[in-house]
Amino acid sequence: MIKSLVVAAAADCGQAGAVALGGGAVYAPTIANGDLVIAYETPLSMKAVTVDVKSRYDNRFGSFVMKDWVGLPFGSKVHGKEGKGWLHLLVPTPELWTLVLKHRTQILYIADISMVCLNLELKPGSIVLESGTGSASLTHSLGRCVAPHGRVHSYEFHLERSDEARKELIASGLGSVCDVTHRDIMKGGFPLERHEGRADAVFLDLPGPHEVVANAAACLRPNGRFCSFSPCIEQIQRTAEQLAKNGFTDIGMIEVLLREYDVHTEKLAVVTDEVLARSLAPQQHGGGGGAGRQQQQRGGAPNRHGAGSKGGKADAAAAQEDAGEGGEADAAAGEGATVDAAMEEAEAGAAVEAAAEPAEAAGGGAVEGAPGGAGEAGGSGGGGCVEVEGAPAAASAAAAAADGAAAGYGERGVKRKKTAEGGGGSGGLSAAAAAGVAAALATIAAARAAAASGAVAAPAWAAPVESAVTSRPHVDAKGHTGYLLFARKFV
Repeated sequence: MIKSLVVAAAADCGQAGAVALGGGAVYAPTIANGDLVIAYETPLSMKAVTVDVKSRYDNRFGSFVMKDWVGLPFGSKVHGKEGKGWLHLLVPTPELWTLVLKHRTQILYIADISMVCLNLELKPGSIVLESGTGSASLTHSLGRCVAPHGRVHSYEFHLERSDEARKELIASGLGSVCDVTHRDIMKGGFPLERHEGRADAVFLDLPGPHEVVANAAACLRPNGRFCSFSPCIEQIQRTAEQLAKNGFTDIGMIEVLLREYDVHTEKLAVVTDEVLARSLAPQQHGGGGGAGRQQQQRGGAPNRHGAGSKGGKADAAAAQEDAGEGGEADAAAGEGATVDAAMEEAEAGAAVEAAAEPAEAAGGGAVEGAPGGAGEAGGSGGGGCVEVEGAPAAASAAAAAADGAAAGYGERGVKRKKTAEGGGGSGGLSAAAAAGVAAALATIAAARAAAASGAVAAPAWAAPVESAVTSRPHVDAKGHTGYLLFARKFV
């Protein structure tokens, strides 16, 4: 079994390789034959195992030969014989023991135990009296709090339960700190010849704690702390009345409800460089064919043409037909048309300046957003573009749908009708549009590189987010177990 908890002073706690447990207590650093270890498989699956070199431990992850565990430090990861899985060999701390112990009675869990240890003001060297050992879940934590020089005197009226608890405490290395005695405290009380005026704290888990208040007061030192655990509020009321009659102060009740937090990973829309490039440069599609041109629109990035452009009239006609078929494209034409709010949102915070330049092609009207020498529009076709702040001056930022399957489809996936005047042309991706996408991608890469080097702050669009982790409290708290009543002995 695990060597007795080392209850030496600080010099002993600093021995090489020792496993510290708090309170100045340490375990031997390595596993030996007969030690109690926690075979930790998953957070919801673990088991207390006594090491036996002649045995093996079998679980769903494989078969583990225990003789291979001897000499390993606590916390080691061991693999199954068949190599299917592994587990960790952990020290049986009070927190882990509460999760793996054999339930002989109902027990207190970590939420209540932590509140008890805190409000009883326990520290190394404290003397604690406990009545109602039960499965010794709380007893292990009390022992860890008062080690190495303190003491926990626990009393249990059931003989077999007291014997089992005593064996478990010794196996856990707490035998030198905790002792368990078979005694009915409700009938005889704590033995005054042993404890009168010597206890720093008293804990009661009894059917009638109010019957033991006077005896507990006699055992406590001045300023000593009292706690009782009761599942019914009526027990709390009777005990509180007796506490007030016996000179206790600071009487208060606490109900501990454990509420877990749910952690979720939420997928967000991924903004790739190509999508970002299209948002920074409104797409333009041009077609050949003398006096006629074809115009396609994508939802969210409609074209805008200046006055005198036949393409502008075609845009308006296409928008009207789209509206009749449930499309959501904007219809806008005429003199002085500008980029609307939808385009501004798509720009994702980038500084986009539209510059109007005269078209060089015959019959062409002014195209908004065309950079110098690159924009062509009107009867002869051609695409205008928007120049991105920080992009090369000679590069066109006109974008088009790089995915041909999606070209010509609206937001709802409805095929857009094409409007042609005076002869058809093919609505394709112009060289200027392809150059615009490349220029926007280059701008994005340059901005990321500059931000990575620390030269400038990263733009809002330079670091797209793919997912986010959120944490929120669970709707339901874990069920009520009981009430904790605390008080302090005044004199």
